[in-house]
Amino acid sequence: MSNPSGNAAFPPSLSESIRAVLAADRAGTLRQISALSREFEGIVEANALVPIDDEHDPEGASTAFERAHVAALLSQAREHLNELDDAVERLDRGDYGRCEQCGEPIPTGRLEVRPAAKTCVGCASAAR
Repeated sequence: MSNPSGNAAFPPSLSESIRAVLAADRAGTLRQISALSREFEGIVEANALVPIDDEHDPEGASTAFERAHVAALLSQAREHLNELDDAVERLDRGDYGRCEQCGEPIPTGRLEVRPAAKTCVGCASAAR
């Protein structure tokens, strides 16, 4: 996926391929957000119908966990959507495929696995 010349600007055909990968990932993420939103709303609605005392009801803790788990997944999906939108902006600017930390090209393998990656493996590892 990265440009073999090391230049952040991609030829139009490769740029369009990258854009298609990002668009497909975005569409899948939007579907995931929609499904998780429905699931979260279902949990909230089900809990509204039954008075649950999370502290004393044996099912309350699992219901609270389930709600928190779905909320966390929804938050992650929304963050991924933002990352994909940022990747498209970097592609438009000619910065896609270049590490935001060190300026070096991001390896092709990393971009294939994480098309929205904005750092190389070394910089991503150092940030942890």
